[in-house]
Amino acid sequence: MVPPSPLPDTEPSRDCPLCPRLVALRADLRAEHPDWWNAPVPAFGDPDAWLGIIGLAPGMKGANRTGRPFTGDFAGDLLFATLAKFGFTDGVYRGAVDDGLKLKGLIVVNSVKCLPPQNKPTPEEVRTCRPFAEAQVRALPNARVFIALGQIAHQSAVKILGGRLPKARFGHLARHRMPDGRILIDSYHCSRYNQNTGRLTAEMFEAVFAQAIVDRDAA
Repeated sequence: MVPPSPLPDTEPSRDCPLCPRLVALRADLRAEHPDWWNAPVPAFGDPDAWLGIIGLAPGMKGANRTGRPFTGDFAGDLLFATLAKFGFTDGVYRGAVDDGLKLKGLIVVNSVKCLPPQNKPTPEEVRTCRPFAEAQVRALPNARVFIALGQIAHQSAVKILGGRLPKARFGHLARHRMPDGRILIDSYHCSRYNQNTGRLTAEMFEAVFAQAIVDRDAA
């Protein structure tokens, strides 16, 4: 049973029709894997969070299958282990939506709600889905620090938070102060590819969350 969204009024419908390419893939996967979630993936976490993670999009065998962000795939193993190390979890992550895991002080929001082919949304799909992420960020009154996972998420996050891309360039551990004082910190995405190639190590990922805590305490 997929946990209900912590921000239910901001979610697209289960059969959101806005992106034809994503709708077609969703229909194919519903026929092929009728027991999978195969729908827009809701936000996951604490609606009173001080820290928001802005991800890219659901993975095919992760969130698109389970219905919970980063749940059931390789990226989730590192993400949730890191969140546990920094005290953001209640319960133990076991890769399934019925593991009872809860997040405290943190919420995960994706830039694109539906699975894109080859995990690569088009610029138009990112733009089309952005109003949902914008609404979710607006619904987080206590979130003053955000982490963007990867360059596409960074670009969306800067626009959502009111910044300007020429002045806010993506880079691992790059830190950007938005016009209203909120802080955006960049990280390489915790994908299998980035981990296997050594582009992102556990220590590098942990450094991002350590910086987020420093920014919270300095606020």
